[in-house]
Amino acid sequence: MSADIIILSGPPGAGKSTTARALASTFPRSVHLHTDDFWRSIVSGAIPPYLPESGVQNHLVMRVIQGAAATYAAGGFVTVVDGVIGPWMLHHFQLADGVGATARLHYVVLRPSRAETLRRAQSRTAPDALIAEEPVASLWDEFSGLGRLERHVIDTTSQEPAATLVAVREAVASKAFLLKAEPAR
Repeated sequence: MSADIIILSGPPGAGKSTTARALASTFPRSVHLHTDDFWRSIVSGAIPPYLPESGVQNHLVMRVIQGAAATYAAGGFVTVVDGVIGPWMLHHFQLADGVGATARLHYVVLRPSRAETLRRAQSRTAPDALIAEEPVASLWDEFSGLGRLERHVIDTTSQEPAATLVAVREAVASKAFLLKAEPAR
């Protein structure tokens, strides 16, 4: 059995990266895959991933991320993947074949209120941080109604990072945030 893969998702500003780094450090053998790094690896010709015309590129990058996560998990490392990974990208992680196919897959969505998401995103100071209101609000909207996956949401509106870490650890430990594998397509 591979180690677990934990996808920590949500809109920009939800606290994914802060929580993912802290979460990964709580396991004796772990990896933190920050998905933004994979998009930054495209040296030329990159399309901002929030634009509609980036679909083909985004699926390619997601397959690379899934491959890295599965390989680390197969090697016994709990792998925490943080990024804007909505239901439209989960199939890359749920295929029941290949490296890492036996890993348990947890899907945790951090979703503060829309106003809090915008406030947090726009207060970031990293030079490449997504802070523009339109794409941040649009991505929040994508996570606002997850249907059957709504049970995977943690409302982090009023939480400090330490409280979010506790909530995510409890979610993973409960196994209530596990996703089922799907047959290979």
